Amino acid sequence: MIILITGTRKGIGRELAEAYLAEGHTVIGCSRSESDLTNPQYHHFICDVGNEDQVLMLRQNISTLGLKVDALVNNAGVASMNHVLTTPVDKVHDIFNTNFIGTFLLTREFAKTMLKPNRSRIINFSTCAAALSLEGEAIYAASKSAVESFTKTSAKELAPYNITVNTIGATPYDTDLIRGVPKEKMVKLLNQQPLSRLASFDDIKNVIDFFFSDRSDFITGQTLYLGGIN
Repeated sequence: MIILITGTRKGIGRELAEAYLAEGHTVIGCSRSESDLTNPQYHHFICDVGNEDQVLMLRQNISTLGLKVDALVNNAGVASMNHVLTTPVDKVHDIFNTNFIGTFLLTREFAKTMLKPNRSRIINFSTCAAALSLEGEAIYAASKSAVESFTKTSAKELAPYNITVNTIGATPYDTDLIRGVPKEKMVKLLNQQPLSRLASFDDIKNVIDFFFSDRSDFITGQTLYLGGIN
């Protein structure tokens, strides 16, 4: 399988890339800067997913390699904790450009290359901040709520082409996005989950593996939250 994963320079995107490479897949990654991940089956491109011209160039570069994406993981994301009253509009644009516009652009462009008889998969990322309406994360949650809504409708539009679209609703995981969160706030957040612990890499990959598999052929337009959140 040829898997395109956005945001692979670090964090969960990097870990996913390494895991799927270890399983023998071809992985295409992208980020706003170079990556030090080296593997004969790994191809990395510099791309700001919220920039249409760069996404179009990414698609062209992948086509030039003679590769056709089977699965897209829209992992790239940014977050910022701000009270609504103190949130600059530039920060709103930055968050929506990466989290929502990026998901839209990658889906639009690479779904075009997936129009084939074989099944194809698109996996998006949301967050528990949307489901729990977390204070201080109004804009981040709103951008991911937009992703969830987009997942439902794009799943309907792409179903005739044998493309499924689903979203994983991630709970806190040890990445750069949450390391700056005060301990007291993190404990309060985890206590809102029926399963009150941080997510592990295996927890996240398990859901993505399921969405990739033949077992999920009849599942599309869904958001699956971790930790018992709904």
